[in-house]
Amino acid sequence: MARIAGVDLPPNKRLWVGLTAIYGIGHKRARSLAEQAKVDAEKKIKDLSEDELTHLRAAIEAEGRIEGDLRKETQMNVRRLIEIQCYRGLRHRRNLPVRGQRTHTNARTRKGPRKGAVATKKVAARK
Repeated sequence: MARIAGVDLPPNKRLWVGLTAIYGIGHKRARSLAEQAKVDAEKKIKDLSEDELTHLRAAIEAEGRIEGDLRKETQMNVRRLIEIQCYRGLRHRRNLPVRGQRTHTNARTRKGPRKGAVATKKVAARK
């Protein structure tokens, strides 16, 4: 099983698809990395040799931030927005959409399940 940047790549997928399992690598970047490493992007991950994996790891390391570093940087950016109390930071803090979407009817993913109408208990009539 191929392990790159602390992520186990799925062995039965093609290289360019498997590389997208790494945070920070999408379709286009995966294909360009395979090209830089001089590895066929259509080859299955289980068919790669150790030499090809070494070239691929080197290309990924040279390319820039991925996985943990990128996650940490993104988290720090959000934390900075919250600390300076800008509008976007307040939206992050309240778990509401940040980029101007409407929230009157939509945004269920960000807001969570509906709260439902609070039913008041009716006092049972005594006879």
